[in-house]
Amino acid sequence: MSSDSFLSRRRFGTLLLSSTASLLAGCPQRSGSSDDAVKVGVLHALSGTMAIIAKPVAEMTMFAIEEINAQGGLLGRKLVPLLVDGRSDPAVFAREAERLIVDEHVKVVFGLLNSASRRTTKSVFEKYNHLLFYPMSYEGLEQSPNIIYTGAAPNQQITPAVKWCFDNLGKRFFLVGTDQVHSRAANAMIQDQVSALDGEVVGEAYVLWGSKDVTSVIEQIETRKPSVIVNSITGDSNLAFFRELRRAGITPTKIPTLSFALTEHELAALNTREMAGDYVAWNYLQAQSNPENIEFVKRVRARFGANSVVDDPMESGYLSVYLWAAAVRAARSFSPDLVLGTLPNQSYNAPEGLVYVDAENNHVWRSARIGKIDTDGSFDLVWESGRALRPVPYPIYRTKADWETLLNDLFIGWKRQWMNRG
Repeated sequence: MSSDSFLSRRRFGTLLLSSTASLLAGCPQRSGSSDDAVKVGVLHALSGTMAIIAKPVAEMTMFAIEEINAQGGLLGRKLVPLLVDGRSDPAVFAREAERLIVDEHVKVVFGLLNSASRRTTKSVFEKYNHLLFYPMSYEGLEQSPNIIYTGAAPNQQITPAVKWCFDNLGKRFFLVGTDQVHSRAANAMIQDQVSALDGEVVGEAYVLWGSKDVTSVIEQIETRKPSVIVNSITGDSNLAFFRELRRAGITPTKIPTLSFALTEHELAALNTREMAGDYVAWNYLQAQSNPENIEFVKRVRARFGANSVVDDPMESGYLSVYLWAAAVRAARSFSPDLVLGTLPNQSYNAPEGLVYVDAENNHVWRSARIGKIDTDGSFDLVWESGRALRPVPYPIYRTKADWETLLNDLFIGWKRQWMNRG
């Protein structure tokens, strides 16, 4: 992948500042007042372990807002994004979400991008009856009347990916993740599914949030010799994990890895030739050949450069803005309460295909896809569900009460947090 790939860490600050400046410049002013402008919150990890994946999502959210403003705004008013850094810290996210709602009076918030932060912040949006669009695939086991989950539910990513691995890569699974609620819950689901398929989970290991210490994990993989590694590590810990895998001689031809949270932006910091042959599970892949996606990628490259890359969380952040805009138009209001009333069954013809909000659980219907990493760091489409899947936040292997018990045990065990601080 070219060194000037879309939203590399070196370029990000310049792009972000220029986007923000152009948006602000287009906002109407009246007698020194900004009453005609509509504030929206963009709350992402611009620093810390999640920044490598969150920064591009923030930029793509800004890009969607920029497009809407270029088309005349929304209900005749310009949108002003307030970009805030959650610093990859759940407590900071919760504090900044409340500030955006109470002090800045934003009409919606886009962002967060990891489950510990979302679960910590969920009560803030419910307290103020406000609105969050959460764009990252996640572990499910949650519903909120104030959150629209545009990332994948478990049955739109985890379940089909595990079945594909079972059919194509082997029956002996090693599960590795970050020691936080997403990986722990996802791996519990995978344990249930692999058992139902008569496969075997030969090992399960975790790294601390933001840690680069993966030695023990690699040693366990070497000892257990699985058919496939299923990886839910998040953030820049993925870089350490794959580098140590390769140093240990564990290559895709020996033991392939399928990842749930690896994007092209992490790949850009790795040796892509050494990564070729591993797999990712997402809902959107830039390699899709449908007309909507071809046109979308063309617009992105016209705006950010010919080597620009769009990944799944970025596309999810982008479509979130357009789903919200459609609901605002239907409500003829920016009021979060009224917009929430028009969001059920709201649809948008996204780059990945038609998506729409499920009226029962506020999750979005999306297709499942699996990509294989190529030598240039791109993802080649190798499998897709062929249709949008109805989101199921609570997998059928256990009752809802059983899942809630699992979550409560994790929360209490981590001293009333959603991750292991170590």
